[in-house]
Amino acid sequence: MPLLETRDLTAFYGDFQALFGISLDIGAGEIVAIIGANGAGKSTFLKACAGLLRSTPGSIFFDGEDISGVRAYDNVARGLVLVPEGRKLFSSLSVEENLLIGGYRRSGRWTLQRIYDLFPVLAERRHLPATTLSGGQQQMCAIGRGLMADPRLLLCDEISLGLAPIVIRDIYAAMPAIKAEGTAIAIVEQDIVQALAVSDRVYCFQEGHMKLAGKPGELTREAIHSAYFGT
Repeated sequence: MPLLETRDLTAFYGDFQALFGISLDIGAGEIVAIIGANGAGKSTFLKACAGLLRSTPGSIFFDGEDISGVRAYDNVARGLVLVPEGRKLFSSLSVEENLLIGGYRRSGRWTLQRIYDLFPVLAERRHLPATTLSGGQQQMCAIGRGLMADPRLLLCDEISLGLAPIVIRDIYAAMPAIKAEGTAIAIVEQDIVQALAVSDRVYCFQEGHMKLAGKPGELTREAIHSAYFGT
């Protein structure tokens, strides 16, 4: 049984339809990349799964349970956690306080010390305001905050957006360690090379439609290019 499964998922912003019948699955302990150009519907998909957008009954299942329409904070208690685009850290709080907020509903494998082991730079800056961190460090803090909720599935939206390549490399280097703890990860990403390098499977969206699915090693460069750009 998949950990997360969507069945003909649609999503709207008012009268604008952003997703058209997306059906996919993510297995326990699996890293899945969701790629596509701007406006492809990737972030919308994560928001719908997390419970931030309304969905019709029978379109989203988590561990076999229909969670369509379940509110986001209730999904956190189930172990479905979103790391949002733009990081959305609490600017009035320290790095450590931001991390602690992540664990307010759940506790388990991920503790402060384990987050600091994963991202040592956060330990060095734990008592500083989150606003003093660089963009890459803020992304690490956002991921750490999500992990503090002890997720079974971590939804990561646009990890590399606006970050330098060396920082992106360091963040992606942590993904295998997160997976090793049994946490599944869904990565929405425009950096195709990084996403494919760590993923077990990949889905490509285009204008709200699923255009390609498979294992990275089995997909040709031409097939990915065609699905990504619609050529």
